[in-house]
Amino acid sequence: MRTTGLIRRAIATAGAALIATSVLAACSGGDSAGDDETLVLYSGRSESLVGPLVERINGTIPVTAAYDKKAAQILEEGERSPADLFFAQDAGELGALADASLLEPLPADIAESVPEAYRSETGAWVSTSARSRVLIYDPRQLPQNELPTGIDGLLAPEFRGKVGYAPTNASFKSFVTALRLTRGEDGAREWLTAFLANDPQAFEGNGQIVESVNNGQLAAGLTNHYYWVQEVQEKGIENVPGRLHFFSDGDPGALVNVGAIGVLKTAGDKEAAFDFVRQFLTPETQTYFATEVGEYPVIGNEPLPVDGLPTLNQLSPPKITLDQLADVAGTDKLLNEVGAV
Repeated sequence: MRTTGLIRRAIATAGAALIATSVLAACSGGDSAGDDETLVLYSGRSESLVGPLVERINGTIPVTAAYDKKAAQILEEGERSPADLFFAQDAGELGALADASLLEPLPADIAESVPEAYRSETGAWVSTSARSRVLIYDPRQLPQNELPTGIDGLLAPEFRGKVGYAPTNASFKSFVTALRLTRGEDGAREWLTAFLANDPQAFEGNGQIVESVNNGQLAAGLTNHYYWVQEVQEKGIENVPGRLHFFSDGDPGALVNVGAIGVLKTAGDKEAAFDFVRQFLTPETQTYFATEVGEYPVIGNEPLPVDGLPTLNQLSPPKITLDQLADVAGTDKLLNEVGAV
C-alpha cells in the first residue's frame, strides 16, 4: 500500500509546528501583528490537515499560522486582530465575519475561479474544498436496505440508542443551521427534540464516531465523509468495517459544507494575502485536498481516491446557499434550548 495522506501529514506536521510556534509568539503581544512582511493566518482547520500546505506556501509567501482559531475570537479582537487571513472549517464562521463587515472583498479573478455554489455571494470568501454530511453505518448491525433516505428515519424506534452525533462540532452545528433554514425554527426544534428523545450517543468529534462504528460499538453516526475516506486510505477498505450512506433528495442531512478562506480588512498587505488565497485554488492544492484529505475539490470534478463514492456534482444537498449558514449564534441558542449541548 502506498504511504497514506495521514502518515505524510504526520511527518509534515513536525515542520509545520515550527511555523505555528512563531505565530503564537507574534500574537502574544495583543496588538502586535508580527513583522510587516509575514502574513498571519488564523486557521480553524487542524494543523494536521493545513500545516503541510502552509509550509509549502511559506516558501514563496511568508506566512505564520495559529491553529484552533474561531471566528468568535476575530469578532472579539476586531480591528486589533493580528490575523491577515482566516481559514475556516465551516462556511458559517466566515459568513459571521462577513456579516460583521470584517472581510475584504476578494478580487474577481479569485472569486470567479470557484463555482458560484461554493463562494460567497458578496465575494467576501471562497471555498477551498467541500465535504458531505453522511451517515456512517456498520453493515454488521444495519443492513444497507434498512437505511433511511433522510434524517427523519433516524427518529424510528429501531434506531433508539444506536446513532452517534457530535453536538459541539462546527459541522453538526451547520447541519442544524441547514435544518432551521429548510424547516423553520419550529420544525428544527421538533426534529431535534425527537432525535434527543431517541437517546443518541454524544461524542466530542467526528473521528470518535467513525472509530466507534468501525469497532462495532456504535451502529451508525452522523459525520463528514472524509473521516471515513482517510481511514480507508490508511488501512485499506478491507480493514474498515463501516460504510457511508449519503442522504438524498435535498435532505438536511445531505448538507455539503466547505473549508473556506477570506482576507480580513485589517490585513497589512492585502495583495500578499490575496496571493496566499490563490495558492489554495491551484490544481496542485485542489488535488491535495482530494488525495491527502479526502475532501472534494471545488474546482473541477476530480473523484475521491476511494472507488464507488459519488462525485461532488452527484450529491443532492438541501437547496440553500452557503452564505445562509452564517447564523451560528441562532443555532447555538436553539441547541442550548433543546438540551443538545
